[in-house]
Amino acid sequence: MNLGKFFQKVENHFGNQLPFVMYRKPKQTKVFGRFQNTSDLHCTSDFSESGFVFSPFNAQEQTVLIPSSCSDFEEVDLEFNEHIAFDEHHMYENQFERKQHIHLVNQGIKAIKSTSLKKVVLSRKETKHLDEFNLITTFKKLLKTYNAAFVYCWFHPKVGLWLGATPETLLKIEGKNFSMMALAGTQEYQGTLEVEWQNKEKKEQQYVTDYIVDNLKSVTDSIKLSDVETVKAGHLVHLKTMVSARLKDNIPLQSIINTIHPTPAVCGVPKEVAKTFILQNEHYKREFYTGFLGELNAHIILAPKGRVRNIENRAYAMTKKSTQLYVNLRCMQIQENQATIYVGGGITENSNAEKEWQETVAKSLVIKKAL
Repeated sequence: MNLGKFFQKVENHFGNQLPFVMYRKPKQTKVFGRFQNTSDLHCTSDFSESGFVFSPFNAQEQTVLIPSSCSDFEEVDLEFNEHIAFDEHHMYENQFERKQHIHLVNQGIKAIKSTSLKKVVLSRKETKHLDEFNLITTFKKLLKTYNAAFVYCWFHPKVGLWLGATPETLLKIEGKNFSMMALAGTQEYQGTLEVEWQNKEKKEQQYVTDYIVDNLKSVTDSIKLSDVETVKAGHLVHLKTMVSARLKDNIPLQSIINTIHPTPAVCGVPKEVAKTFILQNEHYKREFYTGFLGELNAHIILAPKGRVRNIENRAYAMTKKSTQLYVNLRCMQIQENQATIYVGGGITENSNAEKEWQETVAKSLVIKKAL
């Protein structure tokens, strides 16, 4: 199947109101698709199935699954050279929403200074009217613009249509090898990765790293941390630390997910205190924003090492389960003739409410550029 036929299959599924997901992993040159054969709504209760999951911010709500058992899987090389026009008129300054978000951030700062809360991630949504919308064109724009992101388009007729280009990996598990990303702190990219980070941003990222390490101790061995580095995501830069470890024996995937989701990168520290503050003060439902999505218990074949790859040594190839999940950031939901765009940022005691508003405006451009 070539890319044109792949996109035609997507359009047919969408036209027939059948669930599907198409996605490209960071810095890869293949697009993958999973196409469900019926319009049934499947959910996972324990993450033991195989397929593609789409999970909300609130872990108490159901995680939607496109199961391997009742869907087709496609993989195509990513090659398209046609010119794609981008709309550059996307600056946004709604004064009412600005005042609302600044008030929310100030509430968060006040709570941090007067309670056990150390960090809280506060978000907002904004809507953009669409004169016209084509999901293939929008997906192509995201692909072309954000090579280092996990780019996706996900649809279920009983849930909705979502697209995004997220820079953040939640976790990767291959056999017993485990890794995840601690990503936090945001600045606009100024042409260089030699960035001067403020204490507020360094502390925000350290909270995420410390939380991950502390909570992984019960389920992993041999935890290792990379150096903190500055990484580019579109027109933004962030601080990133990679955490790797070996899983202990007989650890269910569900217990790992329950332990780390939602992380301080999308919720706060302490987790339950931050989550309660978010649910009580944001005054809107995040839905799948700051949830997670990705491949669940996919079967991969690991070829034996060595230069000779003949029929005999193919018998020794190993099959392992692989789970790759990504945090659903830089995303939007499409409903009829409007896009709902979700953006947020981490708040600490040193946060400045006006700067936090400007950060959300900058983050919203990641998606608006594709509309």
